[in-house]
Order: sequence, then C-alpha cells, then structure tokens
Amino acid sequence: MTKLVLSTSNIINGGPSIIRRPISEKSNTELTNSIRSNFLASQQAVTPQTNGFAYSAKDSSSKHGHETSYTTWTAREDDVLYVPSIDFSSSGLAEERSQYDITVKLFFLPGTSPAHRCQQTQEAVDLVLKELHMPSIDLLIVSFPGVSFDADDEDDEDEPDGDQAINEDDLDTMIETWRALEHLQTKGIVTQIGLAEFGSERLQKFLPRTKIRPSVDQINVRDCCVVPKSLILYAKQEKIELLTHNDCTNILPRGTVRELLGSGEKGAGVLAGLEDESSEGLKGEVEPQWVVKYTAVVRDRGVIENKGYFAVAEIRD
Repeated sequence: MTKLVLSTSNIINGGPSIIRRPISEKSNTELTNSIRSNFLASQQAVTPQTNGFAYSAKDSSSKHGHETSYTTWTAREDDVLYVPSIDFSSSGLAEERSQYDITVKLFFLPGTSPAHRCQQTQEAVDLVLKELHMPSIDLLIVSFPGVSFDADDEDDEDEPDGDQAINEDDLDTMIETWRALEHLQTKGIVTQIGLAEFGSERLQKFLPRTKIRPSVDQINVRDCCVVPKSLILYAKQEKIELLTHNDCTNILPRGTVRELLGSGEKGAGVLAGLEDESSEGLKGEVEPQWVVKYTAVVRDRGVIENKGYFAVAEIRD
C-alpha cells in the first residue's frame, strides 16, 4: 500500500487576503483547482528551460502531455508519496502564535474505515502544525461522512428524525473519533473542538456521551440563510456556537482523485491508466481517506495570511 499526501501549499496569492464569504464557489472546487495549480507549479519548477521559457505539462509532446516524470516533482518517504514534494522549512507563518486565529476542518470521506479515524485525526493536525510552524490551533472541526444538515427536519414535528437519524453503531464510531479530538484539547494542541452538520436531534443523542462538549456546530444552510429557530434555541441552551459554511460533505470523491492524478489530459501522471500497462504511474485502486482545510487569520488585521488543504488517499493493489 502507498499513501498519497496531496497538498495545495498556501492558496492566498499576493499577500494576505481580507476575509470574504464566497457564496458561489464551494470548497471542493477551490480544493481541486488549488491542487491542480500546485501540481503545475511543481512540474514547471523542474521542467528543462528552452530559450528562457519552460514547458508546461500541456506543452509536452508525450502521449498525454507528461514529459516530466512524476518522480521528479514528488517525494517518497517509505510508503508515503508527497504530491507534490513539500519543503516544510520554507513554509510557516510570519508572526508569533498569539497573533493568529487558526481554524482546521477535517473531512472524513465516505467508504473509509472508522477504525482509523483517531490516527488520521492526529496525522492531519500534525501536518497542519508542521506546515504552519505552529504548536497549536484554535478550533478543530470534524465532518463525518454521510452526515448533512437539513433545515426542514428541524421544524418537522411529525418526522423528528428525518435526515438527522443516527443509529447506535454510527454514534459509537463518532464518539470514538471524538475521543481523539478531546485528547488533543486536553493536551493543549487544540483550544476548541467542534462538529459539522449536527441538528438538534443529533446533538441530543451525541452530547450526553461526550467528555468535552463541542464549542461549535458548523452547518450548511443550503436553501437560504436562515438557521432554524429550534436549533438556535437548543444551541444557546447548550452553549454551542452556530456557524455556517459552504463546504461539500464529500469534498473529494474517488473519481476526482483519479482524474487529478491519472494519465489523462487533466491528470498529473502519478497514476497509471486503468488499461495502460506501459505507463510508469502507480497501479492499483485509489481510495480517498480524508481532507483537512486550514486557515490562519491575523487577529488584529482580520486578514487571511495562510490557507490551504491536505488530502490523503491510499493506493491498494
């Protein structure tokens, strides 16, 4: 098995950006576009120069435009392949830790084993801290696969469970994962921990089993901008801050990973074609595991200095 660590680097170009609330671009579009841009920049950095101009991936005359072997712009450490290679020594925030609000959101993807989520939580946080050169983060939010918020269910008294239904097995695995977040807060690595897409019905089942309660519940209000009153009242009662977001729950589908890394016209040539035995790319089934998004905001100026993503997938023979 090979683990792939995809990264975007800092997607804030031209210096810090004033915080905006985009309403049209969802996070999966931002993620895939940023990954492609980072791939291309890394490929161009190692492409031979001709008359002062570097060929891009599309300029190549090879079969699928992959003149530059993926081995030249990626880095392998044991069974982990960094795509592209990462120079952690050149990253990091410019000021002291006290000057930033650092928020991290961890997306567990569908079809992955819940048994590995505690380890994956630690891995995701470690990657972000290493990238930012910081010892801690302010808020860690976890998003579970298959969990989505539906405002209509909050006000439907005839069907109180609706899309918020949660069976005991799912609840057990969520609580087990939550223990990893609680541990990080106890150690001082995370100041606050939170959930995504939990309506009042889910919260009522989840909260009694926690040791440290969530400080935040982040929900996607798709239809409008109105948070149901019942959830507002319940969250206020439980001292949980409600935040809204524009993220996709399944932020990185399996087909998207293969398109990004494959040997096709839009791919980076890291994965071999499904029917191309001659390709040098990696062979096997690719299984996305998790995505983490991080944002560092300068507190006294209200600007984003660093924002990016890591995405992890596994290739199995």
